Amino acid sequence: MRRSFYQYIKTMRDPYKKDDMTLLANAIDKDGTFPKHSTQYNELSDYLEMNGDYVISMDVFDKVYQMYEDNNK
Repeated sequence: MRRSFYQYIKTMRDPYKKDDMTLLANAIDKDGTFPKHSTQYNELSDYLEMNGDYVISMDVFDKVYQMYEDNNK
């Protein structure tokens, strides 16, 4: 069974690292309304663009999502 993007990004959390990907992972983990079961790029991207005021750059999300896709092949 393919895991959700949320399950994948939770593995990138770290309270001490301050790189963009880790900051995104920490913020998504704290977001109670994040679509936790989604695997779809468009749904996740739309959510972050409309509700993710913590996203520094959508380029960071795009990079993490590509890593997620590569990991789930």
